[in-house]
This record gives sequence, structure tokens and C-alpha cells, in this order.
Amino acid sequence: MTVRGTQSFVHVIAECWRRPSLLLTELAWRWVVGVPLLLILAAQAQHIYAVTSAQLAASGIDDFTLTDPGQAAVISTNIYAVLAPPITHLIVWLAPAAAIVWAIVSAIGRNAVLRRYDSTLPSAWGSLSILQLMRVVFLGGSVWFWFAAIHWSADTTLGGDSPNIVAYCALVICLSLGIFTLWALVSWIFSIAPLLVLLENRGVRSSLARSFQLGPLKGKLVEINLIMGIIKLALVVLAMVFSACPLPFESAMQGAPLYLWWALVTVLYLAASDFFQVARLIAFIQLWRTFRIAFREP
Repeated sequence: MTVRGTQSFVHVIAECWRRPSLLLTELAWRWVVGVPLLLILAAQAQHIYAVTSAQLAASGIDDFTLTDPGQAAVISTNIYAVLAPPITHLIVWLAPAAAIVWAIVSAIGRNAVLRRYDSTLPSAWGSLSILQLMRVVFLGGSVWFWFAAIHWSADTTLGGDSPNIVAYCALVICLSLGIFTLWALVSWIFSIAPLLVLLENRGVRSSLARSFQLGPLKGKLVEINLIMGIIKLALVVLAMVFSACPLPFESAMQGAPLYLWWALVTVLYLAASDFFQVARLIAFIQLWRTFRIAFREP
């Protein structure tokens, strides 16, 4: 019998919809660490703005416009020169601390979600924390690679005597989609390895090795991950569309009501994204049980 990842994922989505406690548990652990982190970022952003506001005003930020590519390139360079040092300093100390806290809390929270789905699964917070930290490190590396690609795009298209803002935007879009797709193709390893820790009672190294030896299951996992990538893009587009809905009525909807609408759209986007994250995990578990094969140590 042939089992398609797409078909199984549809059934998993329906099952997760019937069990809202899975989503609520996922939201709980994510927001327990996410809300304080956002508050810290907001405070640091205010501090950076307070320190650099005069320099930003002198950089010509108020005159920024895409209708004048040359001026836009110069102003962007000035803004980058002002903001890069304090933001880099912030990343140096905040990113490692946030990654460690996120890895620990996510291990505990994700374990709770999976045990709510299947109470027979064990608790393995230590191994899950290490694997989650590895995932964060690789994700950070992909973000750095994306930033380097964007920097290269700027040097290529905006560095000459006649900057081409259209070519720059085109390169940014293509590179962003390409890197996003590449991450979707390889990140399934860091999604299935924690599950193998629980499903097969493995350690960190053993679960990572097992991730590459899943036989026909590997193709199904990649298929599910690509579907998740498409869903994420669709959710982003929907969030942008709904965020722009009040714009035709900007004369009647301004200030606090508009900000509340944007906050509501953001919360709904995050909840929908978390829902599909849970669905992906459950789909991986069900596919593993369908395609279970014996593991042979090399």
C-alpha cells in the first residue's frame, strides 16, 4: 500500500483540529518564552533608538524614498552605519542567551505536547534540549547566510555609479525564496531527530544518525516539510493581506484601532503557524509508525 505524505498530512490536520489541547499546550510554552523575549527586544530597541535618534535624523532617514534610487542607496548606507554597531553588540550577548533558554523551554514544552498526544512517550528533556539548540544554531547560520547574500546583492546592484534598486529587490526576493526552500529541504532532520529520541529511546548522536537511515520514510518527511514551507509562505501572504485590509478605510480607522487590528492579525498568524507545527510533528510520528524499519548501527 502506498501512503502519500500529502494525504496523511490532511488527516493529521483534521485530527489536530479535533484536539485543541495540543495547540493550547504548544502556544503556552512558546509564549512563556516568547513574550518575555519580545519585551526585552522592545526595551533594547527603544534604548538603541534613544541613543541613535540624532544620528538617524542626520543620516537623512526622513528623506528616504524609492523613487530616487541613488539617494535611497546613500541613506540606507548611512542608516546601516549608525545601527550596525549597537545591534551587533545586542546580538552578541542576547542571541546565545535566548538560544539556550529557547532550547530548554522548547524541549520541556514540546515533550509535553507529544506526551499529551501519546502518553506512552517518555520524557527526555536533556537530549531534546541539545537537539533543539543544534537546530537553533543551524537556523542562525542560515539567517547569517541570508544576510550575507543580501549584503552581496546590495554590493552588486547598488554599489556602482548607477544603483539599480529594481535589480536589488529582485535578487533579494529570489535569494530569500531560495534559502527558505533550502532550509525546508534539510530542516526535517532536526524535526525528526527529537522524535526518534522519544519513539526509539535514542541519544543525540544515535537519533541524528538514524535520521539519515529512514529508508522510504525520508521522502515522506521531505514531502511534509515542503508542504509546511508552502503553508508558511501562504500564512505570511494571508497575514500581509489582512494587515492591509484597513488601508482603504484609513480615514476612519487610525491610531489604536488600526494597531489593535494588526496585533490581532499577528496573534492569529502565530497561532496558525503553531497549529501547523504541531500537525507536522504528529504527521512525522504517524509516518514513522507506518514506515518503521529496523535500525542497524554502522
